[in-house]
Amino acid sequence: MALEDIRKELEQRFDQPLPEFYKRRIIFWNDEAKEFINEISELSLSNAKVLILSETNQFISKKLLSNDDLDSNYLVYNPLTSDMEEDWFLDIKLYSEEYRSDITSRYMQEMNILNTPALRKVVKEYTTFFNAVSRRSALMNVDIDIDTPNKLHLAVLSAICGLRKIDVQDIIQTVLTDGDDINNTIKLDLLKYGASDVFWQLVNQKTGYTGTNIDELNVHILLSAVSKSCNSKLLEGLDDYYNDVQNSFCYDFITEWLHSGKKDLLYEIARYTEVKLSLYNRFERFENSDLLDIECLPCVDEIIISKMMKSVIDHSIDSKGFISIIEKRRTCAWYERFECYYDGLLQVCNMQLFYEEHRRGFHLVEAKKIWDAYTNDYYLMDTYYRYFHNAFSKSFMIANPKLDDDFKLVAETVEKEYKNWFLNDLAENWTNIVQKDLTEIGYVKGIEKQEDFYLNHVKNVEGKIYVIISDALRYEVASSLVKDLELDRSKVELYSVQGVFPTITKFGMAALLPKNKLSVEVKNDSIKVLADGHTTEMSDRDAVLKLSNPNSVALRYKDFITMKREEKRDAVKGKDIVYIYHDTIDSASHNDDTSVFSACDTAIEEIKNLINIITSTLSGINIVITADHGFLYTYEPLREDDKMDRTSFAKDIIEQGRRYVLTDEKADPDFLINVKSFMNDEGVLSFAPRENIRIKGAGGQNFVHGGISLQEMVVPVITYRYLRSGYKSYIQNKDKIDTKSVTLSLLSSSRKISNKIFNLRFYQKEAVANNYVPCTYDVFITDAAEQAVSDKQKIIADRTSENNKEREFKCTFNLKPIKFSSRDLYYLVIQDEKRLQIPTKEEFQIDIPMAFDEFDF
Repeated sequence: MALEDIRKELEQRFDQPLPEFYKRRIIFWNDEAKEFINEISELSLSNAKVLILSETNQFISKKLLSNDDLDSNYLVYNPLTSDMEEDWFLDIKLYSEEYRSDITSRYMQEMNILNTPALRKVVKEYTTFFNAVSRRSALMNVDIDIDTPNKLHLAVLSAICGLRKIDVQDIIQTVLTDGDDINNTIKLDLLKYGASDVFWQLVNQKTGYTGTNIDELNVHILLSAVSKSCNSKLLEGLDDYYNDVQNSFCYDFITEWLHSGKKDLLYEIARYTEVKLSLYNRFERFENSDLLDIECLPCVDEIIISKMMKSVIDHSIDSKGFISIIEKRRTCAWYERFECYYDGLLQVCNMQLFYEEHRRGFHLVEAKKIWDAYTNDYYLMDTYYRYFHNAFSKSFMIANPKLDDDFKLVAETVEKEYKNWFLNDLAENWTNIVQKDLTEIGYVKGIEKQEDFYLNHVKNVEGKIYVIISDALRYEVASSLVKDLELDRSKVELYSVQGVFPTITKFGMAALLPKNKLSVEVKNDSIKVLADGHTTEMSDRDAVLKLSNPNSVALRYKDFITMKREEKRDAVKGKDIVYIYHDTIDSASHNDDTSVFSACDTAIEEIKNLINIITSTLSGINIVITADHGFLYTYEPLREDDKMDRTSFAKDIIEQGRRYVLTDEKADPDFLINVKSFMNDEGVLSFAPRENIRIKGAGGQNFVHGGISLQEMVVPVITYRYLRSGYKSYIQNKDKIDTKSVTLSLLSSSRKISNKIFNLRFYQKEAVANNYVPCTYDVFITDAAEQAVSDKQKIIADRTSENNKEREFKCTFNLKPIKFSSRDLYYLVIQDEKRLQIPTKEEFQIDIPMAFDEFDF
């Protein structure tokens, strides 16, 4: 404290009323440390005299106070140390007052620390720390009343770590996250300010670690946490690196760190630990079931994934068991780093389950039954295949050396199952059944035709209708889109129509326009498709639409999406029918057909956004989404024997693609299927290869269309009706339309916890379906003050099964190493992750004889 502050304080003391019978005030300023010996001569008081004691003036000073001047106030500065027996001023001190302004006292007063001998001793130990205003301010910012030495030690540690509250885990974590042992500035600060011994004593008490090395401490805490969640056989021989007696703190410490914003650094620490102790090689010898509960080591994910991938490659996959493993791991902290591998394996499991259900093949005898089976069930195989390859392509961005090669082998296995079994068997059966219809009448009986789209889905709709035509939006992609759209306040239905042959853009787009008849015009060895004699290129479609209804307009998605709000409104103002042409999937195939599946995801998001613009900005209600055709896609290019040679009829070809041929009337390739067409009147014959065979020629080999496979011919039609909150239909069906999160309930009957580690079972009340959507929940135990007393478990409630037993979850909880009272109430909290719902709470009793001592530094 500055001398001026001392002067003001002393003058205030001397101005205070005197006790009864006192005529003056004498104050002894005891400064045994002589901290103000050089400054005291500069001190003068307005209401008291200053007397400075020394070794040589004690007699004369005693005479002055006791005889010579009995009326004046005196401040007696005493820098001397003496026993009571030798104290010349003991009698005067008995009726005078004491004042201390030594540095320790000033610090304690400034920081509101209780002035006791024990605390004074600790403050003196931290003199170096307290001699800077900034560090004293940091300690004062720590939220604690310092009335014991232990609290002062913790407050100093917190201040050095830049914390505002006392939390042992935060103190240790802050030190660990500041860098390795050599480059750790906080460790150096602890040493510089005299807090190093205290810190390492605290570490020892909480974790059992006895050294002073940051890197070793990281390993110790991490491995101790592992020991809490695995069988001891996994850590045999590593006893020097962990403590299984004090592992509860370490487990809790690592668990909270894993789910904090600083977990990326923990990832590096975990990797360091794995390398130092060769944990990958150690754990690789164990079964996945032995490793499932270990969350903090990323090598465990690598081992689990690797073992599953090897099973896929060896054709020994346990699909249901693998799905259970993936579900368990997806709530773990490092899941996002390995998500593409887990998701890829999940799709492999789905494909395998599909295979097991349909291993006998697709031997239906009626075209309509196969069509219905595809649109209700078989299309899922295409979806799983697409999802797998989306996950597979993401793995290229990660380049994990332990997993990449095996993942590529998994992709080869997937390719064989999808192409050699699913595509080939389904196409063979479909081709055999529909060949007669296609040859004789040009379409499959009993299935709505794409040519009737305008008449059936557009012309007679009441009110304005928006038609979104997305080039190559395959049926299975449309199904994924529908699942997302069902979350809106809307009525969504998915239909299918058979695409016109050949299933390519110019024919499919023409079929979707209003007309009485389609025809073709052959000029300069090229074919144009006409609707009632009018060309149907993009630039002509607006005019064709207006021939049927003048209040129509055709827009390009890329033009429409870049318009300003008012421009969009002007573009559709006064229109009854608005066609919007979207081209993301087919466009991707022209640039790089290996990016088609990622383009499918992009297309879904763009269409959802477009629908949102229509319903919000343009107040649209009725929307139809469809496509011109589907497509076939295989990741691996087809072999030469999968392709059809055209040498024998090349001179008769007018136009050809990988999956169709248009010729003049002279051609008669007996190895192709002749498809009757409206083009026959113009002397044009159309042919399709059998099954999934490609015709040799230029162009991409992975992404093809134009043929008669179900993937190409099944064209989706989605009807979307937006239901506004005030509409009668919405009010009547509100419970069926508004989306709701599935709910989670406790299934276990006992409400008493008698072990530090315990299991609870939960139940997802509703299946994810219709307007019930998935929800992620955090589940944990709290005390009456809402402080968590257990670790948090995450439950992803997204199960779709109608079987109640298949919607159950089992979670293992660990109580924190704190005191519990059997007389207090505790609560199980079920809280949705986004905190949008009111938490569910269940009363619990905890009866565990656990005692924990205070810190003893």
